[in-house]
Amino acid sequence: RVFAFRDARWAPDPVLAPSAAVRSPQPAPLVIDNGSFQTRAGWACPDPAVPAEPLLRFRSLAARSRGARGGAGAETQVGNDLGSPEPLRWLLRSPFDRNVPVQLELQELLLDHVFQRLGVSSQGCVDHPIVLTEAVCNPLYSRQMMSELLFECYQVPKVSYGVDSLYSFYHNRRQNWPCSGLVISSGYQCTHILPVLEGRLDAKNCKRINLGGCQAAVYLQRLLQLKYPGHFAAITLSRMEEILHEHSYIAQDYIEELQKWRCPEYYENNVHKMQLPFSNKLLGSTVASEEKQEKRQQQLRRLQELNARRREEKLQLDQERLDRLLYVQELLEDGQMDQFHKALVELNMDSAEELQSYISKLSLSVEQTKQKILQSEANIEVDVVDSKPETPDLEPLGSEQSLEDVESINEFEPLFAEEQPEVEKPVAAVQPVFNLAEYHQLFLGTERIRAPEIVFQPSLIGEDQAGIAETMQYVLERYSKEQQAILVQNVFLTGGNTMYPGLKARIQKELLEMRPFQSSFQVHVASSPVLDAWYGARDWAVEYMNREEGWISRKDYEEKGGEYLKEHCASNVYVPIRLPKQAPRAAEAPSRAPGTGNPSEQA
Repeated sequence: RVFAFRDARWAPDPVLAPSAAVRSPQPAPLVIDNGSFQTRAGWACPDPAVPAEPLLRFRSLAARSRGARGGAGAETQVGNDLGSPEPLRWLLRSPFDRNVPVQLELQELLLDHVFQRLGVSSQGCVDHPIVLTEAVCNPLYSRQMMSELLFECYQVPKVSYGVDSLYSFYHNRRQNWPCSGLVISSGYQCTHILPVLEGRLDAKNCKRINLGGCQAAVYLQRLLQLKYPGHFAAITLSRMEEILHEHSYIAQDYIEELQKWRCPEYYENNVHKMQLPFSNKLLGSTVASEEKQEKRQQQLRRLQELNARRREEKLQLDQERLDRLLYVQELLEDGQMDQFHKALVELNMDSAEELQSYISKLSLSVEQTKQKILQSEANIEVDVVDSKPETPDLEPLGSEQSLEDVESINEFEPLFAEEQPEVEKPVAAVQPVFNLAEYHQLFLGTERIRAPEIVFQPSLIGEDQAGIAETMQYVLERYSKEQQAILVQNVFLTGGNTMYPGLKARIQKELLEMRPFQSSFQVHVASSPVLDAWYGARDWAVEYMNREEGWISRKDYEEKGGEYLKEHCASNVYVPIRLPKQAPRAAEAPSRAPGTGNPSEQA
């Protein structure tokens, strides 16, 4: 049970060429599942030539580099173009606050990436209808900004908004399924409890828990960094997400499961060991002392050769300059004064005394350099010839030692002679056994259940919120007993954070505790908790492609504002903005005479 981290790099998304069926006989709707963790985009076209799956899947992240000095400006990378998030973790930006898009500049970058990579070829606009997912009870301001971006910036013909978990709920409807149910949607940032009665969302009784996969990954990272402080930098969020996706599970009874982990045998049978990358070169004890000594000697030889080469170069330059000065001195001795004074000017000297001083200094420097070269050559020869290990010189017995000391040494000579063979025997050095691979392993025991447990017990990370079970019970108690019985017959789990093994059994256990004796309930899990929201949005777009129900046209946007929403089976409930009416100032009007008042009011 030793698992290696994949540390997979994201491959950049290619630019896809759309099929002809996307353009004819009319532009096909473009379905975008705008999630806080991942964005998924594809076409909603009944033609079999168009794939019925999302063609783009990338993280909803963007990073803007500062650019090199004197070079091009800042470069922005989106989604899979980032390669790996860890080197750019401090530069990453997301348009989402929890699960609501609030940074429209970053949202525009994500949409640009989608339209470019899907090969939208229309000039100056996007002439495809857009189906976009949004958060439950999305604020009107967020929808207004999103509609403004789509209609004003991209000139789209029409838009439809829907809730991702409701799209997943309707995509998983089977025959004889009731139209009512209790949807539990747990994603990257939030967990929602959504009651659906007679096919429509009851928005007044929806509840949200501000916990999801992101908080679980951060909690797991803190646990392992406290447990392994020596590998603090290697315990990254990306690796924690990988552990959550592949090695964590939900305990049916958390306290009982912790008691099991106290048993050593259970721990050995269920612990998962995550192997961190390491290098054998980091272990200094693996290098033998002989190899170290050989490396030191090689470095010493190289330094000696380098110094000798430098001394020879310096000696050559000094000798050439000395020969030049001696030549000038010979001109003085021969009486050639004109050439002598000209040479002094070239040498930047004033008198013959200065010339003589330079000659003496250079002669002394040349002699010293020659002596150093001869000494270094002699040292190298001695090092090569004298390869025997050095032994300390033994001081002879001198007059300082007394006669008693000499006699005592003679007495112990037989003892030394007997022990001498034993001392000369080679003793094998005991090397400590150290497993470097095991040192770079993370042992996952109770951490496998602690991190995902926070959605049931938020107090584990200090959050003052109710868990899924308490929130589910609170929502059910707001209905009559008959409606409660209808809702619990179809408890539906969806979202990427519901893919833990054991979650379905845990929800069943919690329902069994809160429901009356001998009452029935059913818990279902989405066939693909991550992608069913996109599949459901595609199914809706294909079914309502030629209808007006659920679509917001440009005329609706201009007349009713960006926050306007046309409801459909998987949408939010539209609650228009109601501004308080100002009371007419009828009492002030008669008091003012005709022709008086502010000039602006008269105008």
